[in-house]
Amino acid sequence: MQSTLPTLSQKGRDLPESPIRKLVQFAEQAKVRGTKVFHLNIGQPDVASPKEAIEAIQKSKLDLLAYGPSEGTLDFRGSLCSYYSKNKIDVSPQDIIVTAGASEAISFTLSCICDVADEIIIPEPFYANYNGFAAASNINVVPVHSLFEEQFRLPSIPSIEAKINGKTKAILICNPCNPTGYLYTQEEIEALGDLALKHNIFLIVDEVYREFIHDDVTEFYSVLQSEKLKEHAIMIDSVSKRYSLCGARVGCIVSKNKALIATALKFAHVRLSPATLSLIASEAAINSDASYLLAVKKEYTARKNILVHALEQIDGVKVSIPRGAFYCIVELPVDDAEVFSKWLLTDFSDGNETVMFAPAAGFYSTPGYGKKQIRIGFVLNEKDLLRSANILEKALDVYSN
Repeated sequence: MQSTLPTLSQKGRDLPESPIRKLVQFAEQAKVRGTKVFHLNIGQPDVASPKEAIEAIQKSKLDLLAYGPSEGTLDFRGSLCSYYSKNKIDVSPQDIIVTAGASEAISFTLSCICDVADEIIIPEPFYANYNGFAAASNINVVPVHSLFEEQFRLPSIPSIEAKINGKTKAILICNPCNPTGYLYTQEEIEALGDLALKHNIFLIVDEVYREFIHDDVTEFYSVLQSEKLKEHAIMIDSVSKRYSLCGARVGCIVSKNKALIATALKFAHVRLSPATLSLIASEAAINSDASYLLAVKKEYTARKNILVHALEQIDGVKVSIPRGAFYCIVELPVDDAEVFSKWLLTDFSDGNETVMFAPAAGFYSTPGYGKKQIRIGFVLNEKDLLRSANILEKALDVYSN
């Protein structure tokens, strides 16, 4: 008798793999063999969290971890408002829904504004999980291609507008951008806002990297600073990268569109509430001394400078210079960066050490794009970044021969 298995959903089978994590099994096998792996594939900073955040958990007097409000505690949302006010963003606690990281914030947002087969326009390359969030909600991503040769600046407004149709519900960008490090200007945000107003769609801006700008003259411009976009702007945020609290899983949706926030609250009700201890740590981080963020920004800028300089010395390697966040896209002299990245973990080591990258093809929605590119996160200390660049140089020499 032939055995059969229950059928899984087509949606689940079609869900794209994460380019950030898909090679993890090979990294783990390398470690079992005794090889040290430098992880530049994932945005997990090695910078310590604010001491205030850790101490807040350690000193907690709670004798019960109870449910909290679905939208997040009023105290936490008030702390967020104070932080935003310092960044020229005027919002109230009623404009905020606290979520389990920016990931849940984006999922809630897409569920609030889209029905099945609706479309979201995103400049590519983009954060790979946007594809996953859209697929999980049966939404179609419509990419608009940005160019490595142009440092991944915003594609032309006419090229974006040409993609808008009756199914389009929003334009989504990450600013500064993961994976490219591109920093959108006020003029570009306003141009996208004008498109949103003209076609009555939303402009969603993922601003989780707003603190990380690698010069002393550029001022970050938030989508929520535009008064005319009051009903059309949605900001996504998180404490994960800003305060090295990735494991806290605390993010938020911020919008002055009251109907959107009311709808998002219904989705928040379904999942009950954010994690209590995570909110305690996150609130302490937000209220920590301002010197913390200044030092972190300085650290990432120094890492960016040393990594980019080291990569530019490698024959055949091209680097797109990031202006924000802590990632850059690097073009390698190979036919397939994913095959090469896997080979680094399975067949190569130097002094029993190797390095793990995220193949950049997974950050594109268009098949075949980014095939020679990798995303590198400068999330390790300068010594480890230099060693990683050295390993890459030696690996490329072996691989080409």
